[in-house]
Amino acid sequence: MSQRPPPSSRLPIIALTGCDGSGKSTLAAGLVDHLGRSVRVEQVYLGQASGRIGEWVRGLPLIGGPVGRYLVGKSDKVHDKPKLAPGAVTALAIYLLSRGRARHLRRALALCEAGTVVVTDRYPQDEVPGFLFDGPELAKTTGGSWWVRWLRERERRLYAWMVGYVPALVIRLNVDEATAHARKPDHKLSSLRAKIATLPGLTFNGASILDLDGRDSAPHVLDAALRAAHAALAPAPH
Repeated sequence: MSQRPPPSSRLPIIALTGCDGSGKSTLAAGLVDHLGRSVRVEQVYLGQASGRIGEWVRGLPLIGGPVGRYLVGKSDKVHDKPKLAPGAVTALAIYLLSRGRARHLRRALALCEAGTVVVTDRYPQDEVPGFLFDGPELAKTTGGSWWVRWLRERERRLYAWMVGYVPALVIRLNVDEATAHARKPDHKLSSLRAKIATLPGLTFNGASILDLDGRDSAPHVLDAALRAAHAALAPAPH
């Protein structure tokens, strides 16, 4: 694992965060399009993404297709689990999902090192536990077997490493419950409420944060985001 950088370190990453239905996908596409006219830019998804990570899990040595599908099925149920320690298999599935998120972050870091600006949909944090908020899921639980406790500590260290990479700018899109549910009627209202209540309080390890109203028109949001992104990515004055 790479050495954790100092908190003052800033990377050419524009991270988007906000409740489902806040407009992150639309804004990400707009930022990539406009920023890409003057710099190299790529988008990287840094959410939990059990569906996207499923293929990676199934390709792991010693796991294979059937076991991989079983693990991903277990991991898909983590949001509905109580805060009691999960079983050994579920804990492994959760940990593998966190490893998958770290894998995508490593890809973003490699792009940054190559001179590419990265726009991320979501960003890991370790202030509030739970995949729902892009934090460590096992940290929600206590106790468990030695195996579960070992995985919980490994996941904690993994998130401590990830949050050490501070984006140049975090753009937080805020929406009200009615708007979020109207845009994402298939999402659980309780999950939307939890995100709306929690995400505004995250600091992302001291990152510069721009709060925007996700209910505004897409062009208005994009214009404000572009101005802030250009300022955040500008070379520091000597």
